[in-house]
Amino acid sequence: MSKVTASMAGNAWKVLVKPGDLVEAGQDVVILESMKMEIPIAAENGGTVTEVKVNEGDFVNEGDVLVVIE
Repeated sequence: MSKVTASMAGNAWKVLVKPGDLVEAGQDVVILESMKMEIPIAAENGGTVTEVKVNEGDFVNEGDVLVVIE
């Protein structure tokens, strides 16, 4: 199991995956917005998305789990 975490605090601007989606290593799964900048967050490992823990518009802190991949 792999967890994709936020690299910085910000708002979840776009959630690009949903449970059941197949993702590849390096694929963007969430785009954060912080200080008017868009920061793509990529999966480190490939697999199937089992859980999305953030909704568009949610505020996240650095280190928060965004997506779980198995």
